[in-house]
Amino acid sequence: MRRRPLLASLAATPALAQGREVDALLVLAVDASGSIDADEFQLQREGYAEALSHPAVLAAIGAKPRGAVGVAMVEWGSPGGAATVVEWMRVADAAGARALAEAVLAAPRSPQSWNAIGDALEHCTRLIAAAPFRAVERVIDLSGDGPDLRSLIPAATARDAAVAAGITINALAVAAAGQVTRFGEPLAETYRREVIGGPGAFVVSAEDRRDIARALRAKLVREIA
Repeated sequence: MRRRPLLASLAATPALAQGREVDALLVLAVDASGSIDADEFQLQREGYAEALSHPAVLAAIGAKPRGAVGVAMVEWGSPGGAATVVEWMRVADAAGARALAEAVLAAPRSPQSWNAIGDALEHCTRLIAAAPFRAVERVIDLSGDGPDLRSLIPAATARDAAVAAGITINALAVAAAGQVTRFGEPLAETYRREVIGGPGAFVVSAEDRRDIARALRAKLVREIA
């Protein structure tokens, strides 16, 4: 007797069915550079897991026409070294969100250094192009605690290429109040100038990694809704 695949009943699984339509494709591009120690990294992962499974985010997903989004997670840092740590998953309900949160918490940390934001954006653009889901809305959601430092591709160049491909880039600046970059401006301003792009693109700030869950939750609701 032929058995139905068990994974077919899950609301969020590694994407196997080609061409499935969702309301949005969302790549979470997370800073894993050398400036983040092990404790900060764990706080960051927990913040993402909490935000992704929050009822407000689920309500925003459920209010969309198809009631589903495709999500993948990328870690970035090293020049040319951005890595996909959670492959595409479809999220349509609480069970799917929990599965995604568990995948985020369980993924091994990738080896990274420096701050190569341009290379991260280029990696995410290719990841969206190869996604197994279809969606009109396509978003890269980049978080970081510093400006672009060592990219093989300048951040603004990679940003412009992504926008030309129909992708919106939003950013989460993790920086304490009063902190400035080497350009003498707050990190959020650097991200506005070099990183974000596309219709309605925006930057949200978090004071530190303990504030990521709150900031990311608000950001995800705004992006999805």
